[in-house]
Amino acid sequence: MLIRAATFFQESNMSGPSITIPALQQKKTAGERITMLTCYDATFARLLDRAEVDALLVGDSLGMVVQGHENTLPVTLDEIIYHCRAVARGSSHAHIVADLPFMTYQTSPEQAVDNAGRLLKDGGAHAVKMEGGASIREQIRRCSEAGIPVMGHLGLTPQSVHKMGGHKVQGKNRIQAEKILTEARMVEEAGAYSLVLEGVPEALGQLITEELSIPTIGIGAGRYTDGQVLVIYDLLGMDPDFQPRFVRRYMELGDQIVDAAKAYCDDVKHGHFPNDHEVFLKTG
Repeated sequence: MLIRAATFFQESNMSGPSITIPALQQKKTAGERITMLTCYDATFARLLDRAEVDALLVGDSLGMVVQGHENTLPVTLDEIIYHCRAVARGSSHAHIVADLPFMTYQTSPEQAVDNAGRLLKDGGAHAVKMEGGASIREQIRRCSEAGIPVMGHLGLTPQSVHKMGGHKVQGKNRIQAEKILTEARMVEEAGAYSLVLEGVPEALGQLITEELSIPTIGIGAGRYTDGQVLVIYDLLGMDPDFQPRFVRRYMELGDQIVDAAKAYCDDVKHGHFPNDHEVFLKTG
């Protein structure tokens, strides 16, 4: 019986992601920064695993960078599940978080639990992300009580783009900053295990990070959050026309893709592709 129990625990420890929620909390405690990138398919998931990225966000940003919409609002739950499945198949290392799309959790706690549960059961996510504070604290609480880990999201919340009048920095005045801080405390109290802070002044990002016991992950929130997240296509420079202040472009891959495709077209047109080494020759 002891041997069987030992085998069970050994097998249990081998399953699941390398980066767990306790591991993320430990990083905050130890002062070790958390890395997160968006991811939408298995190929990128495998590559980002090789880079040892801590967390992958299957974000509703896919509505803009994959589907070509002007904002994230048209993205559906089924679309997030589809992309999340692909990421889950490609990743064995990272903590996978899936966005709950617009109007899939705001109506009621019951709606939030049902749809968040689908992201874990059908999508293979390890956690879900919700935008908002006071208005969704009961949704966060109910999901957490149901065993569904919730990452919060405050500041510039893209699903509220029309209410905010565009993608604008939030918390720039004292009243706004105090509201975001208050809601950050609410999100933690409701049971969220971490919090994304987007588009807020650096000082506010630092204050919230120091106030909360859960990890904060910033995007355009300054240098003092517990971690950082970027959209992978932005990091790679896939869109030459999108260059916000908070994004560091580590490559100009968009230009390189265009150059590679042009070279391919040129080779095909001039009969240079395929060459002798790229064809199957008849033998015997």
